[in-house]
Amino acid sequence: MNAEQLYGKLLENLRKRAQEGSFELAGLAMGGAWIAERLAHDLGLPHFGIINVAFHRDDYAEKGMTALRTASTMTTHLPFDVNGANVILIDDVLLTGRTVRAALNELFDFGRPAQVELMVLADRGNRELPITANFVGEQVQVPENQILVLEKDTAGKFSFQLEERE
Repeated sequence: MNAEQLYGKLLENLRKRAQEGSFELAGLAMGGAWIAERLAHDLGLPHFGIINVAFHRDDYAEKGMTALRTASTMTTHLPFDVNGANVILIDDVLLTGRTVRAALNELFDFGRPAQVELMVLADRGNRELPITANFVGEQVQVPENQILVLEKDTAGKFSFQLEERE
């Protein structure tokens, strides 16, 4: 799968979505924030938000220092009023839905949006929670013992790498 092609598909979907009304972008740290930043730039939007889910994860105790490092390097920053906003959450890979649940908890700590939509580059299926993306770059099949990791090069271009699950 080509992450750049999937990004292009999401960009076109957002251009169409913009015709339906205004929205705010909020990317989940790290990969989702990279995507949100690029989408905001490519669409000429004045800003985008970042949501760090570290403190709302149900596996926080297991993640330990990894969660703390992520929280300190890319903190939640929402440069818009969440109350009444139409928010599009953006993540790189959707699997169980637990990260999206954590993102919703973090988002609602800042207010009550009118609507929340979800956009992902890759949807792996295997949901543990009733969460579905409104915008999907591609449905993908990845062996359960592997994870799909979004990479960003120095030019800002995206690619996916497969890594063994720890």
